[in-house]
Amino acid sequence: MTVLGVAATHKSNRPPRRQARARHYVMTPPTYFAVEYSINPWMDTAARVDAGRAHAQWETLRRTYKELGHVVDVVDPVPGLPDMVYAANGGLVVNGSAVVAKFAYPQRAGEADVYAEWLARQGYQPVQTRYTNEGQGDLLVAGSIMLAGYGFRTDRRAHGEIAQLTGLPTYSFELLDPRFYHLDTALAVLDDTTVAYYPPAFSNTSRVSLRTLFPDAIEVASSDAYVLGLNVVSDGRNVVLPAAATGFAAQLRDAGFEPVGVDLSELLKGGGSIKCCTLEVHS
Repeated sequence: MTVLGVAATHKSNRPPRRQARARHYVMTPPTYFAVEYSINPWMDTAARVDAGRAHAQWETLRRTYKELGHVVDVVDPVPGLPDMVYAANGGLVVNGSAVVAKFAYPQRAGEADVYAEWLARQGYQPVQTRYTNEGQGDLLVAGSIMLAGYGFRTDRRAHGEIAQLTGLPTYSFELLDPRFYHLDTALAVLDDTTVAYYPPAFSNTSRVSLRTLFPDAIEVASSDAYVLGLNVVSDGRNVVLPAAATGFAAQLRDAGFEPVGVDLSELLKGGGSIKCCTLEVHS
C-alpha cells in the first residue's frame, strides 16, 4: 500500500448527522504513574504527582466510557513503566492487524512487550515495524483511511509499513511544535469524515493537505490546544474531552456533537490526556 502525499477531497452539502457507535477501548490504570524523566515539554520532574487523584481521574474516564455503552478492557500496569497509563501509544489494532509500538525513547521501550503480550492473549498476532512508531499517538483511523503524524516520535518511513500491514491508505502530516509531539495532541478524529485540529502545530504543506482532505474541519484556538483539548475520544456523537477545553466544547455542540468533559489534569503532568489513555480496538 502506497503512502499518499496528496489528499483526496471529501465534501458533503448535507447537514451533519451524528450517530454514536459502540466502541472497544483498552486502558491501563496509573498505578505506577509518576514523572520520573522528561521526554516532552509537558513533563517536569520537579512536579509532584498525586497518585490518588490520578487514579480517581482515570477511573472517572473509564466509568464514562462504560456509561456511554462502550467495552473497556484493562491491561495490568507494570512497575518501572510509569507512562504505561498512556495506553494509546502501545500499538494499533485495525482490520485484524495488531501493530505494536516501537518507542522512540528507551524509557518506554518495555511497554511494547507488555502490550504485545496482551494482544497475543486476545488472539492477535502482533507485529512490529522496522522504523519507530508510537501507536495511536501518531496513527489515527478515520473511516477507511489512516492519518499518520511524524516529526517528533514516529518515523515517517514507518507510515509505509503501517499502510502495508493494515491495508489502509495513509496520509502523512508533519508536526512542528514540540508541545504537540504526537498527532493525537493536535488532531482529533470525531467521526469517519470529520476532524478537528490546531493549525499552528503543523507544517504549511500538512495544513494544506488537511484543508483539502477535510474542508469542514473544526479549527481550535490556542487556549484549547494548550490544555491538550484535542486529545479526545469520540464514538461518532459523544466526544470525551478534557474539561478545560470549554471553547472546543462549544464548537462541538455547534457541529452537532455532544461534548463530555472529564478532568485528567493530574495525568496532563506527563503530557497526556483522554486519548493518550485510550487505545481503541478498531473492528
